[in-house]
Amino acid sequence: MIKKLSIILAAVIIVIGFTIPPTYKIAVLKYNGGGDWYANLETSVPNLIKFCNENLKTNINPEQGTVDAGSPDIFNYPFVHVTGHGNVVFSAQEAENLRNYMIGGGFLHISDNYGMDKFIRPQMKKIFPELDFVELPFSHAIYHQKFDFPNGLPKVHEHEGKAPQGFGLIYKGRLVCFYDFECDLGDGWESFEVHKDSQEARQKALKMGANIIQYVLMGGENVVKK
Repeated sequence: MIKKLSIILAAVIIVIGFTIPPTYKIAVLKYNGGGDWYANLETSVPNLIKFCNENLKTNINPEQGTVDAGSPDIFNYPFVHVTGHGNVVFSAQEAENLRNYMIGGGFLHISDNYGMDKFIRPQMKKIFPELDFVELPFSHAIYHQKFDFPNGLPKVHEHEGKAPQGFGLIYKGRLVCFYDFECDLGDGWESFEVHKDSQEARQKALKMGANIIQYVLMGGENVVKK
């Protein structure tokens, strides 16, 4: 009996020893101003994490985090996702915190859930007054990771029927923020029952989201541009 227990215990120790815990978490940003920062909170980022862990072999914690714009906890997350439909307001302290986060190695992904554009742009100016959003060319490495998007961002929701655009803030040669506009990647990551998007649209959104994760967290900036 003792021998059997010893064998079982040894097996448990081996399993624990070889079970690699998630290496990091990604978070959704909480902000003030009345906008719905929680718009896609239930399934969007969790679905993206699952997709990346299965297709990129990442080891991201399946449980997303949430973090306030002015919290020092933001430095625990290498990747922070921002979405919503309405107003966004960053205080001076929050803007400074976000700036320090991004120039210190963190990355902000903004996904306009329709109606956010006119609010988020001036707030990002508070963070980087010296920078302007630039539209990334289709040749940019972010579109050519594991999944190839030769024509840039996929179109998930029509909104005003405009072409999707991918904008970036580049600080000292490094992309610190990616902003998908007229695209709605975050909605595309949601489970089917939320928006009833087609499987094709959802797959494109998840693949593009995986590209962003790979670019940011897996050295994807070194991928040869096509």
